[in-house]
Amino acid sequence: MKKGERDYRAHVLVLPYPTQGHINPTLQFAKRLVSKGLKATLVPTIFISKTTEIEPSPVGVEPISDGWDETGYAEAGSVDAYLKRMETVASRTLAELIHRQAQSGNPVSCLVYDSFLPWALDVAKGLGLTGASFFTQTCSVSAIYHHVHHGNLKVPLDVTAVTTVTLPALPELGIPDIPSFFSEVGSYPAYLQLVLNQFSNLEKADWVLFNTFDKLEEQVCCEIF
Repeated sequence: MKKGERDYRAHVLVLPYPTQGHINPTLQFAKRLVSKGLKATLVPTIFISKTTEIEPSPVGVEPISDGWDETGYAEAGSVDAYLKRMETVASRTLAELIHRQAQSGNPVSCLVYDSFLPWALDVAKGLGLTGASFFTQTCSVSAIYHHVHHGNLKVPLDVTAVTTVTLPALPELGIPDIPSFFSEVGSYPAYLQLVLNQFSNLEKADWVLFNTFDKLEEQVCCEIF
């Protein structure tokens, strides 16, 4: 080991969805990994790395291309176009990064990926890595999406006939407590698909992580996931 290098127990890549509200919690999680003796590397998109100031920390930063390197989402023109190209390009550039890390003597053991990017689990499994899905939203919110994805909550909600919704492990919910695109399905179709796709291959993940206080949502954590 070279002078100044630490003897890390394992190397974890942390892949956030490229918006500030997702980058912050994944970065804080990466810092916690470092505090436990792991090497953690945050993997933002090239556009985010150029336009967002990521505070100095013991967490490494290795940007990858998502196919929209110049102006990010503004290049795409729509959420659907952005996400489709991102999946194609970032799947390749993420795999290339993992190979580079192995060649440089920092082999990756685990990929922690934002739950909005389920295709990243396929990359991890294809390269023999442990995969952990990181939900930046709380368990309660994610549980609602989970029930819709599995057909336990039918959408669109008929707000003229239904005033409350009852779901396992959750308190009774009023219509204002439910994401609006479940009562207005046509309003944000790409975002609706985005939140539901979080569960498309979740059963294959080795770990499921939440940005929450487990004691506040213990019942939801145990009964839903």
